[in-house]
Amino acid sequence: MSATPPPDSPTPELEPDAAAMRALVAAAMERIGAHIEALPAMPVCDVAGGAALARTLREGLPAEGCPFEHVLGVLFDRAVPCTFNTASPGYLAYVPGGGLFLAAVADLIADATNRYVGVWQAAPGLVQLETNAVRWLAEIVGLPAGSGGFLTTGGSLATFSAVVTARSEKLGERFDDGVIYTSDQAHHSVQRAARLAGFRRDQVREIGVDERFRVDVAAMAAAIAADRARGRRPCLVVGHAGTTNTGAVDDLAALADLAAREGLWLHVDAAYGGFFCLTARGRAALAGIECADSVTLDPHKGMFLPYGTGCLLARDPAALRRAHGSPADYLPPMQDDPDFVDYCELSPELSRDFRGLRVWLPLKLLGARVFARALDEKLDLAEVCAAALRELPGVELVAPPQLSLLAFRHVPAGATEGPELDAHNRRWLAAINRRGRVFLTGTMVRGGFVLRICVVSFRTHRSRIDAALADIRAGLAEVGG
Repeated sequence: MSATPPPDSPTPELEPDAAAMRALVAAAMERIGAHIEALPAMPVCDVAGGAALARTLREGLPAEGCPFEHVLGVLFDRAVPCTFNTASPGYLAYVPGGGLFLAAVADLIADATNRYVGVWQAAPGLVQLETNAVRWLAEIVGLPAGSGGFLTTGGSLATFSAVVTARSEKLGERFDDGVIYTSDQAHHSVQRAARLAGFRRDQVREIGVDERFRVDVAAMAAAIAADRARGRRPCLVVGHAGTTNTGAVDDLAALADLAAREGLWLHVDAAYGGFFCLTARGRAALAGIECADSVTLDPHKGMFLPYGTGCLLARDPAALRRAHGSPADYLPPMQDDPDFVDYCELSPELSRDFRGLRVWLPLKLLGARVFARALDEKLDLAEVCAAALRELPGVELVAPPQLSLLAFRHVPAGATEGPELDAHNRRWLAAINRRGRVFLTGTMVRGGFVLRICVVSFRTHRSRIDAALADIRAGLAEVGG
């Protein structure tokens, strides 16, 4: 006797019908819509009691399911509120992320259709849409026709692949004598990428900066010459289009000239600042970025997309393939036509989500001019902040905005550099943030503590900047300014 064939679906719960899907999405949208509408009134940072909350949320593997409404309650009533509210119009900390709703719609479509885009043959049309999106990003920063790249989960992985590619192109298989050059204001991802790529710490030269926190190009040239004289092999220059500490933009044209003269790979970390190329002021500030061999961008910053959306662009995509390509018998044939892309050949990932849709859909629906207008507004708002801060007695604008980020501190009469001055400014920062309407952060610049404002969120407008300035003044009065 033959065995009874198994039923078609022993777990029907895994495949809800269309009506059940609509109900799930509708229930989620009730919460999402209410959350987004309430964002302006929510605290910008509320992580008090975070450890206690986290302990109450610990649980073992559930053997049985629970109602969706209960899960939504856990998320929206308990877990989501106890966070840095990075989607708030008052979030002026670090470099804010966006959370554009159109990208969430794109992710729903991409996740529900669940197509594989790591290999061109698996989804030619969808890979082409992602390739279009990557090409649009290259066009924004001025890279020439024929350039390309891939989307990553963020700037750190983009920079890692840039370092690996530069190592491959300039040093080959042996690189223990290679040297990388960057600014002492570089994002920590540069050092980390170098270590992950096999370089020692002493193979990364962090060059000093000028009064505007831009890397000293002459000092970098001297360091390159000194390393060559010692028998080292310089390979890579990393410039910055908006540093995290002060928003500084290096002289990218001068770095491009230096890299070309010395035969080095030029990578530009434009994770924060690159999308300002959509504006006239941004293009002027970032002149020279179009000469780079590779560029890091974070669409989850300047394009306001959700976290987990980074990009590496390359003038010569074939260099990415030479550095990352790895054949395998179980893979289909890769594309030889330069018009078609196998993303598994350009990047470290074989399995990857269709993250290109969250870039393609907003640009396709809105057009680039909408993003350009929003970014122009952010440049204006940063200047409003700078002008107001200059008028406050004792306030020193340590780093005026070169884009939309600025750094400042208060120096009371008779104060001297040191821990007491730093503590005074930390108290000022706490007094500002305690009011809950905005959230600023601080950093150390030239050995002293400073406050930072970074205006990037598409939800931040003049009314919130006025609130920030009011809280800055009130906080200063509170700490004795």
